[in-house]
Amino acid sequence: MVGRGNSIIIVGGGASGVVLAAHLLKSPNPDLRVTLIEKRPHFGQGMAYSTLLSAHVLNVNASGMSAYADDPTHFARWVLERDLARPDQGPFYAPRSLYARYLQELLDGLEERERETGRLRLIREESLSISPTPAGVEVALANGTSVVAHLAVLATGHDEQPGAFQGHAVRMGTEADTTLDPEAPILLLGTGLSMVDAFLSLEQRGHRGAIIAVSRRGLLPSPHRKGNPIKLDIADIPLGTELSYFVGWFRNLIRETQKAGGDWRDVVDGLRPFNQTIWQNWPSSAKRRFVEHTKAWWDIHRHRMAPEVYARVTEAVGSGRLRLVAGRIVNVQPNDRFVVKIQPRGTQEVETLDVARLYDCMGIARDISRTSNGVVRSLIERSLARPDPLRLGLDVTAKCELIASDGTVSSKLLAVGPLTRGTFFEIDAIPDIRVQCAKLSKQLLG
Repeated sequence: MVGRGNSIIIVGGGASGVVLAAHLLKSPNPDLRVTLIEKRPHFGQGMAYSTLLSAHVLNVNASGMSAYADDPTHFARWVLERDLARPDQGPFYAPRSLYARYLQELLDGLEERERETGRLRLIREESLSISPTPAGVEVALANGTSVVAHLAVLATGHDEQPGAFQGHAVRMGTEADTTLDPEAPILLLGTGLSMVDAFLSLEQRGHRGAIIAVSRRGLLPSPHRKGNPIKLDIADIPLGTELSYFVGWFRNLIRETQKAGGDWRDVVDGLRPFNQTIWQNWPSSAKRRFVEHTKAWWDIHRHRMAPEVYARVTEAVGSGRLRLVAGRIVNVQPNDRFVVKIQPRGTQEVETLDVARLYDCMGIARDISRTSNGVVRSLIERSLARPDPLRLGLDVTAKCELIASDGTVSSKLLAVGPLTRGTFFEIDAIPDIRVQCAKLSKQLLG
């Protein structure tokens, strides 16, 4: 059970960290102290919102992107008040750089409000480690100093370093993403939303060479469409079943909805409020089978593209500008460039590609114990935290408390956001993260 603490350090000042700070500072407690630590120059950006490309838009309508769980139209009103768009007249998928500005202004407002109270402290520095102390926790910083508090919450988000074909693939926009010959052929590893971002970035740069994207199934995310989510009750959902039974129930529900004139999106969106409960009630065998066999299908239906982005990408596929390949990479051989052997799905043949660069667009890290994040790795190496059973993130309780390698639950070390996906699974998007942060704030402060 997490005890209340007046001083809280949030390690990670991207979207998750800012949203948590905003919820904590709703408390009237005059003795509250929130310290937000971020290694990037700007708070509120992280990987997701640091892009400046206008084509990189949110995958959620503005009406669902408020930082506050109890004020769902906060972001839409912010957009409207600045005359940036009219989200009240239809779906608006804002540029992610605009959302970064929203989070920065939100934090600026909190900093101004709390200047005299001293309840908010912002530190721009890299965190190296977190250590429990008799009185709380101590966070060591790269500049040689440290910060102490009653407890610390990890909000470091997604891993910034590539996980696929380490040493060969690079992440778009990192230091390793150096200038390329605009005619050079390129291979994108993955065909999901990260691939779409990479393709749009290459187009923005004026790249003219062949662009090939490969994944096991070669599937593109579906587009958003205006719909009417079905109404479900928790009693309607078969919890705790094996995956095959649940998938059968889900498909039947889609067929019934479509017969009634609805759309499959209505079912997926109607199920959303229960996704975490469904995941937490599955036996471990169902979770593992889902990740290995069903997740790719779920992702393209659940994590969709803005309609205008979908149109742009499918036009590129239709014209041959972007080629999608369903298959697996057998071998990568570095030469002057890279010789890549791919086995297309359903065949024994092997296709050989000669490409100048591989971009890792595989999304989330496949094994948290191999993370490039020094704080997370340090916690695991010192047995203060452990990977969840599927190694999707850190093992945490339903109250976001870290679980040590010996099974001990920590009252001082917690985590929010993508780091907790092993327990919550659907915890990558703002609509889910803000609910998690609201619950955690009440839990910590009452």
